[in-house]
Amino acid sequence: MKKIFSFIIVLALCALQMQAQNEQSQRELAQSPLRKLQLAEFAIANLYVDKVDEVKLVEDAIRGMLEELDPHSAYSNAEEVKKMNEPLQGNFEGIGVQFNMVEDTLFIIQPVSGGPSEKVGILAGDRIVTVNDTTIAGVKMSREEIMRRLRGPKGTQVKLGIKRHGFSELLTFDVIRDKIPLHTIDAAYLIRKGIGYVRISSFGATTHTEFVDAVNQLKKQGMKHLVLDLQGNGGGYLNAAVDIANEFLEADELIVYTHGLRSPRREFKAQGNGGLRKGKVVVLIDEFSASASEIVSGAIQDWDRGLVVGRRSFGKGLVQRPLDLPDGSMIRLTVARYYTPAGRCIQKPYEDKKKYKDDLNDRLSKGELIHADSIHFPDSLKYQTRKKGRIVYGGGGIMPDHFIPLDTTRYNKYHRDLAAKGCIINTCLRYIDTHREELDKRYKDFDTYNKQFEITPKMLRQLVENGKKSGVKYDEKLYEEALPLLKVQMKALIARDLWEMNEYFRIINETNESVAKAIELLQ
Repeated sequence: MKKIFSFIIVLALCALQMQAQNEQSQRELAQSPLRKLQLAEFAIANLYVDKVDEVKLVEDAIRGMLEELDPHSAYSNAEEVKKMNEPLQGNFEGIGVQFNMVEDTLFIIQPVSGGPSEKVGILAGDRIVTVNDTTIAGVKMSREEIMRRLRGPKGTQVKLGIKRHGFSELLTFDVIRDKIPLHTIDAAYLIRKGIGYVRISSFGATTHTEFVDAVNQLKKQGMKHLVLDLQGNGGGYLNAAVDIANEFLEADELIVYTHGLRSPRREFKAQGNGGLRKGKVVVLIDEFSASASEIVSGAIQDWDRGLVVGRRSFGKGLVQRPLDLPDGSMIRLTVARYYTPAGRCIQKPYEDKKKYKDDLNDRLSKGELIHADSIHFPDSLKYQTRKKGRIVYGGGGIMPDHFIPLDTTRYNKYHRDLAAKGCIINTCLRYIDTHREELDKRYKDFDTYNKQFEITPKMLRQLVENGKKSGVKYDEKLYEEALPLLKVQMKALIARDLWEMNEYFRIINETNESVAKAIELLQ
């Protein structure tokens, strides 16, 4: 009897304890920030004087929370997620053309080789005037709206009305949309005897495969050393960066590691099976090279595998974890930081958000992009490379071994204004539109074009006139300073439209000081 009584007392005490714990949990829940947020949203949605958009209300709340964190934690709705992923996934579904907008007309630069538009006979120089009998030319339709009409699921049909030079009537083509590959290798060619050049525009799902294919082709042509151009490369997938770095490093050499307050250290090491473990390499970076670009250049520099040439990189070294939400939207939440093999944190300081946003302008105004001696690092930011013990610097971004200043005489205000208004590219597009047949007949191959073609005074006068029409004030002194660069850019743009992006860089690189320094170091 006593045992039964004791058991009842124990049960009663347990029940009281559980009740107390439950009441405590309820009090904590009632006072929690999450409950506070739920109550606020409920009150606004059900009691506010006017009708509210609950979806937008919640999205704005999420964005507001993330804005209090770091510059790279962000929220994207379902449509933004789709647009953001397309260039990284390596393909999208559409009609397969490279195009530019000249004023308010869609001008086809090149149909994608083997793509749906090329298959039905659409040519470079064609203008798309109508899409499914809806006029898109001359109606001030936004680029985004035109893209929306042209893109669509694989297998669906779109009717295009095409205006072609030499034909008075509108030509009609029925195009069956398909998957269109997006390439991340802009150019790959032998820039000098025994020296290959590969430019990677971003790090996507297909980058490593593209890179290996390009390198193998260059090796067949006699490549022994490599210039790896990551200038302007804003990053992309971590795995793509690791795979590219693996091509250069030996087994078990650390490529990058991540670490955060609630994320334990995670290391990524080379497997030792890369195809570029021999031969010299120079990596080109600039102030727009970020994230995955900094992982690759940092690993090559820290292991003394090659030299880095250019200007200090952007300094984006925060690891975002994608958190998919039920409606297809996504939160990209920063959970850790990237560190190079020598222990340098790639991320630059971001406590002052305004200063972070204006960083590149500050670098220019302080002279960092122009004079190497204007860059100063405290001793606390000194690190040593893993093999030779050379001094490298942390504090955000990758500091190159050889500094190349920004040429502010050629890239002056007049040039920047012409480029920003689209005058340079539009002048070239108009020239090609008028002279395409003549150019095709005269220049059967790129080498002939490269040796013989010159930008004429008439073309330059047209550029100046187009600038004036677009509100760019002519300045003779600045024009003369920018003239050598303008002529090279125009020649390169015309070559790109006649052939591919590869030919564009074959011309433009001959005036790139970072490329010239890389060749000097490799020779």
